[in-house]
Amino acid sequence: MLSKEAELVRDTLISRGLETPMLDNDLSRDEKYTKVRQLMSEVVSTLGLDLNDDSLNETPHRIAKMYVDEIFAGLNYANFPKMSLIDNKMQVSEMIKVKDISFTSTCEHHFVTIDGYATVAYIPSGRIIGLSKINRIVRFFAQRPQVQERLTQQVLVALQTLLETDNVAVTMEAVHYCVKSRGVMDVNSKTQTTALGGIFKDDGRTRAEFLANNS
Repeated sequence: MLSKEAELVRDTLISRGLETPMLDNDLSRDEKYTKVRQLMSEVVSTLGLDLNDDSLNETPHRIAKMYVDEIFAGLNYANFPKMSLIDNKMQVSEMIKVKDISFTSTCEHHFVTIDGYATVAYIPSGRIIGLSKINRIVRFFAQRPQVQERLTQQVLVALQTLLETDNVAVTMEAVHYCVKSRGVMDVNSKTQTTALGGIFKDDGRTRAEFLANNS
């Protein structure tokens, strides 16, 4: 059973057209693991590698476990982080900003690594969120096949939904290994994306304060 926060965030993302493209295939965790393991055995063999070798014979198992339980765990809303939201009894009205949130994601076009940092800020209205929950929300949405633009928007909308305020901002800077290790093979470039809501979009001074010293 999903938490009410997970359902609310999922339904909001779907209504905004920002949900990751997913199909409900009704497979359990173990069924997914078994199928991915079988398919990865075919991939490894098709590439001409010997699965009887002791260095390779556990590779399909490792990949299947990694996909289902680790790097794609964010595809399952049952893994959505437990939230700690409290009333803003302190009447905090200034920006709260968490910088240098590390994340690792996976490019949905090539299934190779995206590695980066996020900065997230909000101006409280009626609710305040536990600081570690911001990091966990970034991590949850990063643990999917992703494009960075969607990932940035998903974190923004999730926090707006949970905090019941539009005044949220997110920026991300990441290295894409589909650019670094294949194709153009550019080892130096980074990609920056920003998603702004409420006063962060409408007020130039607030936007500048958020964006200052993020790099």
